[in-house]
Amino acid sequence: MRQFSAKNLLVSAATAITLSLGAGNATAEDPIRLGGIYILSGSAATYGEFAQRGINLAVEEINASGGILGRQVEVIYEDSQAKAATAIQAARKLVYQDGVDALVGLDSSGVAQGMVPTVPELQKPLIITHAATPDVTGSLCNEFTYRISVNVAQNQKAAAMIASELDATRWTTIGPDYAFGHQTWEYFGNYLKEMKPEVELMEYTAFPRFGAEDFTPFINGVMDAEPEGIIISTWGGDLVNFIRQANNLGFFDQGYEVMFTVGAATEVLDALGDQMPEGVWLSTRYWYDAYDNDINRAFVKAYLDKYGSAPSYNAEGAYAAVYAYKQAMEAAGTTDGKAVASALSGMTMDAPNGQVTFRKGDNQAMVSPNWGVSGPMHPEHGIRTLSDVRVFDGEQVARPVSETGCSL
Repeated sequence: MRQFSAKNLLVSAATAITLSLGAGNATAEDPIRLGGIYILSGSAATYGEFAQRGINLAVEEINASGGILGRQVEVIYEDSQAKAATAIQAARKLVYQDGVDALVGLDSSGVAQGMVPTVPELQKPLIITHAATPDVTGSLCNEFTYRISVNVAQNQKAAAMIASELDATRWTTIGPDYAFGHQTWEYFGNYLKEMKPEVELMEYTAFPRFGAEDFTPFINGVMDAEPEGIIISTWGGDLVNFIRQANNLGFFDQGYEVMFTVGAATEVLDALGDQMPEGVWLSTRYWYDAYDNDINRAFVKAYLDKYGSAPSYNAEGAYAAVYAYKQAMEAAGTTDGKAVASALSGMTMDAPNGQVTFRKGDNQAMVSPNWGVSGPMHPEHGIRTLSDVRVFDGEQVARPVSETGCSL
């Protein structure tokens, strides 16, 4: 898996590096500066790389068309290292030292849970493009934090709707041993029980630590437990390693109904090629071939032309977040953090994955989870195709604000 290690990278229309501008008072000639915080090192670094690709593409397009409020846009990136304390430090540096006008990023749910409570002190908006814990638009919500991507609750309601139609009645899980893995199982199980009360949620579950290299004991343990269905929430490099090891152990030959909650991330599909098995359910927050609209067609073409691979959901979410800031800043007529955050509330925008609204009350975007069955290799893109693609209505799978725990 290719890793991307560049830090503090400043991107402009020409992707030139210039760190000479300080955090002084902005003028009409100063660029608008965005701060991106992603995992840029370690086993999940490709997620940060793909997010940077989406952001850089949006910045280049926006700058070529005149910028935002007549000003060019630049981006400074910081590596969260998948640690909450590091992300908090990075955010403070970006705001107080580098003078960014807004923040975007976060890959890990654990990092998001740790960082989001500190965002109001910065007085700058944050749009989360990846981390899926419901808490950041739930019990930890605040007026400066928004999410443009699907959260765990939304995706697991969609997963449960599919699982309720399958023959499997004995379900277990394999997922990372932190918020994302445990919340995936909690929401999936609760929704599935509501829809299909006769299902058994098995006592045996497997939660390897995030960053584990050997999944063999967990794979063997699940096989010994004899489930009929398995919801799997490992991701990034962990998921690549898991699938390779599972193939070697005959895991996919047992007749299980297998559902991967982020299995259709193109970062993972790129790394696996034909090692991703056919006939398993894969989810993604955005599937590049699932949306028939002008914005998506233009985005996919521009991404393929520039990078030579299909865009991932993380690239799309990051790309859309930059355009969200453009619309909000132009609506507010300023880059003032509080004004921009207020403009995002209830805002509807057109994105590659259709019309997106940041819901008033919890700042969660109403976006559509995508699920499909892994199919043959794409003849040009070098990844598995998806068949039986299901694009779920964002409103249908979202919890009511009253059930999120958010109080704004």
